[in-house]
Order: sequence, then C-alpha cells, then structure tokens
Amino acid sequence: MSKKILILSASPRKGGNSDLLCDRFARGAQEAGHRVEKIRVQEKKIAPCLACYGCRGTGVCVQQDDMAAILGKMVEADVLVLATPVYFYSMDGQLKTLIDRTLPRYTEIRDKEVYFIATAAAGRGAMERTVDAMRGFTDCLPGAQVKGIIYGSGVYQKGEVMDTKAFQEACQLGRNV
Repeated sequence: MSKKILILSASPRKGGNSDLLCDRFARGAQEAGHRVEKIRVQEKKIAPCLACYGCRGTGVCVQQDDMAAILGKMVEADVLVLATPVYFYSMDGQLKTLIDRTLPRYTEIRDKEVYFIATAAAGRGAMERTVDAMRGFTDCLPGAQVKGIIYGSGVYQKGEVMDTKAFQEACQLGRNV
C-alpha cells in the first residue's frame, strides 16, 4: 500500500550530509511505490514560536508564514522523516523552530510512522542526545512510532556521507517503509 511520506530536511546546507541522506531515503521510498515530498526547512520562512497561545482553541497560529502549510502536510502524511545535522549535541535551530511551531495542531499529528536522520563529525554516541530530543517531540504525538534511525556519523565536509554505510542504509530504510 502506497504511503504519503513527508521528509523535513533541516540541513542549512543544500546537498549537506543530512540532506543527502534525505534524498537517499526518498529514492528508496519512491522505488517502493510511495509518494514522497521533501521540504528543505532552511528555504521556508518559519518564525520562532511567540508563546502567546493565540492558537489555543483555534488551532491556528497568529503568525503568517510558511509553517501553516507545513503543519497541514504533517497532519496529512502517513510517515514523517525528521533530519538534522548535529549542532552542539542537539538538533539544529531550523528543526527545533519547526517543532516548536507545531503547537497549534500537534495533537492532530497522530498515528505516524517516524524516521530520524542525524549526521555529525563525531561518532554515533555523540548523536544520542540529538535522537533523544527528536524522540521527545514524537513522544508528544499521539500514536507516533519511531520505526528507524539513520546515524551518519564521522562526516563533516559536505558530501562525505556518500562514502559511508549510512548512505546505503538510508535508501534501504526508505524501501522498507
């Protein structure tokens, strides 16, 4: 059965290591017959949450930017892929800002299969805090299940991930959705 997959690539570098793993995941998923949309978060206008709670009861943020459309796609997707480079042992600001802005409708992002992609110059152990932070988000989504994690470890320069096991794993994981 074909699934609707939404990939949220938070890499600030187009063609950066986590972005390349997103493309590999997408390729595998498309080969398996799934519908895939990738959003490069860096290319969208997403302001930080104001914590004004203007969305309470309405499900609509008071800010007029790209987040409302992204949030609608998150609600409609069957599968979410969250991808980030590791910055100071956590996700980058682009992904964290997007996550914070799900507040108006996060309870509607339900029953999703979720995959994480993280890349870092350090080893896998250094990425656990990042993965844990992403799990913190999915723990708030009703019925969400983390189905897989891709650790692109030991990569720093743009494109280095193409020579790693993670590059092949990303394509395979996409095929197995």
